[in-house]
Amino acid sequence: MQRVDTITALHAQIKSWRDNKMTIAFVPTMGNLHQGHLSLMSKAHELADKVIVSIFVNPLQFDDKSDLSAYPRTLDADIKLLSSTACNAVFTPTAEVMYPNGMTPHTTIIVPNMDDKLCGLKRPGHFDGVATVVVKLLNMVQPDVAVFGEKDYQQLLLIKALKHDLNLPVDIVGAPTYREASGLAMSSRNQYLTDSERKQAAGLHQTLVDIQKKIAAGEHDFPALQQQGVEQLRSLGFEPDYVDIRRAIDLKYANSGDKHLRLLAAARLGKARLIDNIACILA
Repeated sequence: MQRVDTITALHAQIKSWRDNKMTIAFVPTMGNLHQGHLSLMSKAHELADKVIVSIFVNPLQFDDKSDLSAYPRTLDADIKLLSSTACNAVFTPTAEVMYPNGMTPHTTIIVPNMDDKLCGLKRPGHFDGVATVVVKLLNMVQPDVAVFGEKDYQQLLLIKALKHDLNLPVDIVGAPTYREASGLAMSSRNQYLTDSERKQAAGLHQTLVDIQKKIAAGEHDFPALQQQGVEQLRSLGFEPDYVDIRRAIDLKYANSGDKHLRLLAAARLGKARLIDNIACILA
């Protein structure tokens, strides 16, 4: 596995693969890697000859500077883990490499209809930062395909939208959420949980599953189901941000005639803000 930390070195590595007619899959990460990330790399390996991973904690997407400071940085452990996988190269730029002229002012990518709902509403500016760094990374790597996890479903739709709107020559592929045995979605933020909170945290996924079962049984009063979900989370010790039933294609509010739904939730538990989502397809 090759490690590169400058754009010049990155382009040299990409060129060598292109000269040999190889296809490239890209998995962008913020590090603190876990099995969920490795599942994305496994999917990427299925789709291309070479896999490149980036590790960069992007300051632009943190609306809370204390959250940025606290975000776990485990680069040495990440590199060691990647060396035992199918990853062919890892790009580890610094903020100075990514933003050589600083971040203020800086050209920003804004994807419409994302900052007024769900995590966009709760985290002002977050998705602008995500969109900007993703476009920068895609332009740097120029992969044939890029893989993103469905755990961040709103982010996945945002990236698919900017790919379409900006005519980016890359396929965007979503990979299923990787879960612990309890159902808890794997996340770097899970390490903020205490042992007892980790057991509680599985309730986030279970709450969504319970709503899914009610919809499948014919309950279509979505506002009532959402409120029930909020109350269920509170009873389990969470501080809910939202429990929403949305159209899977665009995250607009769903109605009883929609067949492809996405059930989404975000809630705080101790020091962690957890998010999760599941599909709900009606016949």
